[in-house]
Amino acid sequence: MNTWLYKFVLCFPVLFYSCQKKEKVIDIVQKQDGVNILVIIADDAGWNDVGYNGSEIKTPNLDALAQNGVQLNRFYVNPTCSPSRISLLTGMPSSRIGVVAPISGKSKKTLPDSITTLPQALKKQDYQTALLGKWHLGLDVANGPNKFGFDYAYGFLHGQIDQYTHRYKNGDASWYRNDKLIEEKGHTTDLLTKETINWLTKERDTTKNFYLQLAYSAPHFPLQEEEHWKTPYLKIFKDQSRIDFAAAMSHMDHSIGMVMETLEEQSLDDNTLVIFISDNGAMENWYPTYQYDGKFNPNPVLGSNAPLRDWKTSNYEGAIRVPAIMYWKNNLKPQVNSNYISIQDIMPSILSLIGGDIPDKVEGVNLWESIKNPDVSISHDIYIRGHIQESLIHKPWKIIRNRYKIGKKETYQLYNLETDPEEKNNIIDQDTTLAKSMKILLQNQFLKDDKTVNVELP
Repeated sequence: MNTWLYKFVLCFPVLFYSCQKKEKVIDIVQKQDGVNILVIIADDAGWNDVGYNGSEIKTPNLDALAQNGVQLNRFYVNPTCSPSRISLLTGMPSSRIGVVAPISGKSKKTLPDSITTLPQALKKQDYQTALLGKWHLGLDVANGPNKFGFDYAYGFLHGQIDQYTHRYKNGDASWYRNDKLIEEKGHTTDLLTKETINWLTKERDTTKNFYLQLAYSAPHFPLQEEEHWKTPYLKIFKDQSRIDFAAAMSHMDHSIGMVMETLEEQSLDDNTLVIFISDNGAMENWYPTYQYDGKFNPNPVLGSNAPLRDWKTSNYEGAIRVPAIMYWKNNLKPQVNSNYISIQDIMPSILSLIGGDIPDKVEGVNLWESIKNPDVSISHDIYIRGHIQESLIHKPWKIIRNRYKIGKKETYQLYNLETDPEEKNNIIDQDTTLAKSMKILLQNQFLKDDKTVNVELP
């Protein structure tokens, strides 16, 4: 902290404790000195795939962030990866722009030019922006991160890749740097970590604050880990694919530790907010068949969302409630925060934190007061549309609508997430008045969505 600012804070301690002020001194300090933002995204990590949630998988670095930071105990994302990344970068339900499933194949679908993204908004505040890792919001470099506000981009364009050839499941090239496809040797997790450390230590503009989005491919299949990552799990798990999955998590966790060490070595840890999330819940299994020309064996056991219900692609808790942490040394007190928070809330919260303007189309809310103090509750509906179901959370209630085919009758489920987080007791027929009001709330959100979205199963 600057010396003059430190004296200012000491002279006016009353500002720290004024509950009448909408913006406390901690925010003033942040806006004067500036804050860096590091968002780390795991790919398909489930609720029970991190140590601090009771998993047998060893994640000591994530556990340290959780123990010393804010565990977001009810953090919601989309059922699949592309939609979650859209909501992060736009502050909107991804269905508003017609994306409710992973962007795949030869699709030209991408973010529209009419929407201001988080990195674009940050650049207006003189931030330097970088995305390292998974993009999955445009499958060619012309629709890559550089087009949507990232100064620097490196990694892979598609949703899944061979960890060593870095090619998509159909053989398409995917590895790139900025506007060019490239070829590199090495495991994806190692390459992304190396590039992150290099960017932090050598490439970034040290006169600016930064927004860095580090999006790993781990623990998404195909699972290709060296033996030393697997060894700790040989006596813990019986299924080889679960061993391989655990190895991918450990590899990523170790890499996150290296990034955190770099922040400390560069004296960046005091003014860097670190956010860790998974893009969706764990996938149950993978049977590759034709993918990668049959190179990989089936994976009958992948991640774990226990005790939450179901898997990636659904709108049950196992798919959309994920591990999430916010850590900011000396700024956020360690806590378990049980406020209901959406990935859509990240963009307005970051922009509010740094004093930036929040674009008109953002639907998420600024949650900083509730992050700093879990006793400050936030109350906002969370709408999530997947390609199989829609859901709306109106605390403590959650309604799910199941769509099978156009013209077929819809079915609904209603749960009390406070008393039934595992969604075992469907009460849709027990309280008709509540059910009716929840259906109306859900339909009102549904009607705001892009009308071109295909509502049938893919």
